[in-house]
Amino acid sequence: MSTTSTGPAREQGKDAKLPEDREKGAGSRLFALVRNTWRTLTSMGTALVLLFLLALGAIPGALLPQRSLNESKVDQYIAEHPTIGPWLDRLQAFDVFSSFWFTAIYALLFVSLVGCLTPRMIEHFRSMRATPVPAPRNLSRLPKNHTAEVIADPKSLAASVPERLRGWRKVTRHDGEVTEISAEKGYLREFGNIVFHFSLLGLLVAVAAGKLFGYEGHVIVVADGGPGFCSASPAAFDSFRAGNTVDGTSLYPICVRVNDFAADYLPTGQATSFAADIEYQAGDDLDSGTWRPYHLKVNHPLRVGGDRVYLQGHGYAPTFTVIFPDGQTRTQTLQFRPDDQTTLLSSGAMRFDPPAGTYPDADERRKNQLAIQGLFAPTELLHGTLLSSSFPALNDPAVAIDIYRGDTGLDTGRPQSLFNLDPRLIEQDRLTKKARVNLGAGESTRLDDGTVVRFDGAVPFINLQVSHDPAQVWVLVFALTMMAGLLVSLVVRRRRVWIRIRPAGPSTVTVELGGLARTDNSGWGDEFERLTQRLLPDATSAHPAGEKDR
Repeated sequence: MSTTSTGPAREQGKDAKLPEDREKGAGSRLFALVRNTWRTLTSMGTALVLLFLLALGAIPGALLPQRSLNESKVDQYIAEHPTIGPWLDRLQAFDVFSSFWFTAIYALLFVSLVGCLTPRMIEHFRSMRATPVPAPRNLSRLPKNHTAEVIADPKSLAASVPERLRGWRKVTRHDGEVTEISAEKGYLREFGNIVFHFSLLGLLVAVAAGKLFGYEGHVIVVADGGPGFCSASPAAFDSFRAGNTVDGTSLYPICVRVNDFAADYLPTGQATSFAADIEYQAGDDLDSGTWRPYHLKVNHPLRVGGDRVYLQGHGYAPTFTVIFPDGQTRTQTLQFRPDDQTTLLSSGAMRFDPPAGTYPDADERRKNQLAIQGLFAPTELLHGTLLSSSFPALNDPAVAIDIYRGDTGLDTGRPQSLFNLDPRLIEQDRLTKKARVNLGAGESTRLDDGTVVRFDGAVPFINLQVSHDPAQVWVLVFALTMMAGLLVSLVVRRRRVWIRIRPAGPSTVTVELGGLARTDNSGWGDEFERLTQRLLPDATSAHPAGEKDR
């Protein structure tokens, strides 16, 4: 008697399949994870959440100073908030629109919209090509229905009803003596919805392209004979923000000089309007030396060569003349920063290097540099010796200044603030205060070594912004198509209607009508009644057999 044992063999076969089964199981789980992640990412709910997060993430960019616009304000904010400031800097709250998290939200929103809209667009085109669905068996069960017996010929009535359904997509079906007509309209609703979302997608792409290929620069230009500026290089600007693909070597060259500036104020000091008469050169004008006049106003930029030059603000640039002991002079006109936007009370600083020959020794010359720091008021208002301004117009200019002598830091090559002296130089006694005076236009003061400092007056300056955004037109186009698509999706409504015509006697026909609102049910009852009156013959020949509305 022989016996066979299959237990170990079966266990060995089972064990031999385990690695393959594990690989298949791991592969299917990975595929399911990827598939479910993609479905979640490309859902409309996820797109709405990402759009909300994008708007929420832009709030810090509006509330906090941004390094790309004003780095000094960022440094000032961090210095004033030593606890939270460094943490915000680590979270890139001062570089919001170039931060990794804002870019991640932007990219995920882009992918989500593409993955969400592409299937919807394909499905919409399929539904547009599909014929309207056949009529239900029992039309009386529809929310809106109507049944009537009319005196008419079945064939002529079946031929006339489709003609009265203008604007409806319809199909006629015949089943013996029964004629069924299916009609539908409102396809533009989904089309408008798709246009809206694709326009949103295009708007995101256009904004991103503008950030990549655009640039923006700010520069202060002194009026009334100031030197002007030319935009051939980023170095010509006081601040410059370039797109990721802009290296600064291909800027469109524009030269601007300001001849005059005028502002109108209310008695309260609020500005009602301000404009500047400028002259500019661009293109061939740079070779021919031709200057073209332009009246630059707020919200009316100069457009040339794809660039836009905006008038953003204004202030005053005081003029000081320093007469050194040997009679040589230095004159400087430099903008002061407006600290009070209502009265244009401004603060600033100037540094003067003695002329050649005044002090032969370099160390002695460095020790006799002059610096001025203080306030400027376009319309003088004194509270004792404290200077303030009562009006923003240049009616009675005056300054309250501290005059320093010593090493101003001009020879160090280290960048310094345009509006403040380096406090370390004062703390180290490298700069020594020699006088504190209030001066009106034309007044002067004499220092202990015979040096005379004279306040000559002030001239206006304007703040210009030069912007280049090659995608600006596309942003406008996509914004308009967004509004058009949204309007269409709100106004157009999906409707379906079915008409069944069957002979009821020698000269009578039974007509059954049923209607269904696929989206918004508002106003569908009145519309169905008007449609019924239009499709059925005149009331004199109509004999309703039954009606049910709910």
